[in-house]
Amino acid sequence: MPIAATATDHLVVALAYDGLCTFEFGITAEVFGLERPEMGDDWYSFTTCAERPGRLATNAGLAIHVDHGLDMLSAATTIVIPGWRSDGAAPSDPLRNALLNAHARGARLVSICSGAFLLAATGLLDGRRATTHWRYAKSLQTAHPAVVVDADTLYAGDDRIFTSAGSAAGIDLLLHLVRLDFGPDAANIVARRLVVAAHRSGGQAQFIERPVLTRPDGVLRPLLDRLRSDPAARWTIGRMARTAAMSERTLARRFREETGESPLAWLTAQRLALARDLLETTNLSMEHIADRAGMGTAANLRLHFTSTVGIPPNLYRKQFRRADA
Repeated sequence: MPIAATATDHLVVALAYDGLCTFEFGITAEVFGLERPEMGDDWYSFTTCAERPGRLATNAGLAIHVDHGLDMLSAATTIVIPGWRSDGAAPSDPLRNALLNAHARGARLVSICSGAFLLAATGLLDGRRATTHWRYAKSLQTAHPAVVVDADTLYAGDDRIFTSAGSAAGIDLLLHLVRLDFGPDAANIVARRLVVAAHRSGGQAQFIERPVLTRPDGVLRPLLDRLRSDPAARWTIGRMARTAAMSERTLARRFREETGESPLAWLTAQRLALARDLLETTNLSMEHIADRAGMGTAANLRLHFTSTVGIPPNLYRKQFRRADA
């Protein structure tokens, strides 16, 4: 059931602070703050607030001006904490109370990266599974032992409290929220505007699912294009090597250099991406999807899909099936 019915129903407020993390703030404004005429009138309203309105420094050496104070949190439907101060400083009583009161009246609280430190300081994460950037996970657990810190996930959340891992994982979480509020089609539209993957499950580990080629015009490009066009074929290391006209050892080395992965790991990622697309857009059975995606059997598809995406394929289809499928 969508949380937001119209733009006036759902106000997203980003919390700014001195030393603001510009990337985390930027993606929040990008997802929730831009006009999206393709969505009609049903979209978010967006603004920014700070404990001390006015000029605030950022971590990028520039400054922003914030008009609104913490009173804006009392009207927010969703509050986003885009990172937090590098020293993990405890919030003031007014800020802590404003966040607690907002959640108590029904607002959704969302942290990106180090923003989990601020949420944890309110006590709202006690006993909950939460995540942050893997570099900060141990510090978060030490500072807040009552929090169940999961460093091996992209994002986590329930009961109107969500946390994400470092930086780019914030995009995944924000798209997840759009998906919850407006459905998978809306999330896919926003993802296409951002030129990012439409969905990475929160249960995934903190890694780049489909690495950007470090050498887009490398010697493997023809092979990679062929693998993408026919992932269901019976590709072995030997066949890949013959297709690329190189030894298996050279193939493995080139794959690491150009994709950051082994040949079979890269191919499996392509197959799973195709399986996800088929789950979202077709009524094909699991057996047919496994066959078309090159996973062999439905059991093999389930094994690889669950271990990578974090949920089994039948549940993924139930949650993220596109409206026009």
